[in-house]
Amino acid sequence: MCLAVPVLIRSIDGSNAVVDLGGVSRTISLTLTPEAKTGDYVLIHAGYAIGVLDEAEAKETLDLLNQMVTLDEKGQPSKESDST
Repeated sequence: MCLAVPVLIRSIDGSNAVVDLGGVSRTISLTLTPEAKTGDYVLIHAGYAIGVLDEAEAKETLDLLNQMVTLDEKGQPSKESDST
């Protein structure tokens, strides 16, 4: 299964960008999305930005991904997430 994840562009240098991925900085390629600018959210897959998202869509997707992390294998909230 392939997954593209929304990230926020912090800075751009040529066709590369530094993005924030859950508090971790990564360098990605903007070759496929030359229209992307600092402050934009982009979908990344395999180190490439493959599309620009609006902020609301990106935050909704990130929220859903965070919710998935807190589920156990049966789709129920895990016991660890009950303490939050």
